[in-house]
Amino acid sequence: MLKRLRSIGPGALTAAAFIGPGTVTTATVAGATYGYALVWALVFATLAAIILQEMTAKLGVAGRLGLGEAITQALAQTPILKWSVAALIIAALFVGNSAYEGGNIAGAALGLEAAFPELASRAVYAAGIAALAGGILLFGGYKIIERVLIGAVLLMTLAFAIALFAIGPDWGALFKGAVTPTIPLDALPLVIGLIGTTIVPYNLFLHAAAAKKRWPDASHLSDMRFDARLSIGVGGLVSILVMATAAASLFALGLTVTNAADMARQLEPAFGAGAKYLLATGLFAAGLSSAITAPLATGFVCAEIFKFESDPKALKFRLVAGAVLLVGTFVAVTGAKPVEIILFAQFANGLLLPIIAGFLLFAANKKSLLGTHVNGALANIVGGVVVLITTGLGIRAIVRAFGLL
Repeated sequence: MLKRLRSIGPGALTAAAFIGPGTVTTATVAGATYGYALVWALVFATLAAIILQEMTAKLGVAGRLGLGEAITQALAQTPILKWSVAALIIAALFVGNSAYEGGNIAGAALGLEAAFPELASRAVYAAGIAALAGGILLFGGYKIIERVLIGAVLLMTLAFAIALFAIGPDWGALFKGAVTPTIPLDALPLVIGLIGTTIVPYNLFLHAAAAKKRWPDASHLSDMRFDARLSIGVGGLVSILVMATAAASLFALGLTVTNAADMARQLEPAFGAGAKYLLATGLFAAGLSSAITAPLATGFVCAEIFKFESDPKALKFRLVAGAVLLVGTFVAVTGAKPVEIILFAQFANGLLLPIIAGFLLFAANKKSLLGTHVNGALANIVGGVVVLITTGLGIRAIVRAFGLL
């Protein structure tokens, strides 16, 4: 078992990427507003993420291709379409990840500000967090980055697990909410948000590139699957722990969530005055981990499409990742609200997710890419269901971006 645990890495990058401040906030609001009723959405999202991430990681390990490489190779005979799709991918990931980067840094800063308001302003905290993320990206190297992010995921898991068990949830209601899909009145936006924060387009590119870098050939597929299932499963568990903790405390007391101080209340029954420090730790870990993975994913994709060295220490890679970090830092430090950028990111990622999910399913059945490791019937059925649902989410995101709902 210890040997298998040493294979953990690319999956942990993915888990760290989707456990950001937005995920913590969305899960907290869902638990505080609807109790345990929406736990099923996180269970579904986690299973769907495992399916898609395992497919893209298999492409990296068995096919020796990053997802960006696979797309451009598949469209090589039609250059106009190839570069149009490449431009869409780069625009969606660079602009979207820059906007999300601002939220990651601001979320981590919000946690520190709530715990230590007298030490510095949110802008100063944001600048410090950005500098820390930049230092890890610039000097850490791939393996050190992996270890930092694995530590962040484990820290989040431990913090909210302690809180939940100390409070004592209604286990029967929690189990019912996990296995009974229901959507209370006005809860659809939160359901979409919970699924959307777990199934993230750029994670598909990140996981394929990281898996290709970690394992040299298809003989390591078993390690890849173990890593993906355990890491992403733990990531989903963190989200469920956050929601359940909010349900057991905030919902039970009829409290609402409007800021970080309100979020900290969910931990007060277990930790008293120390609750705000634990929440600060959770938001800091979530924000820092996501602030590292968003630039990484953009660097990997650009490296695949423009054929430069796919290494976090390479100059061109650093320039791309650094640009994402700088734009996100500007948004977080200045408090700017780039509505147009966020709307474009929502539109582009909403369009990109079902396209990439559909391509993954197609690629996972190509013997020219995967040989004998193509999908079986069950994987295709389950993958098809996931693609249909992500298509619905993509359409919903596009419609919302145009303000039609």
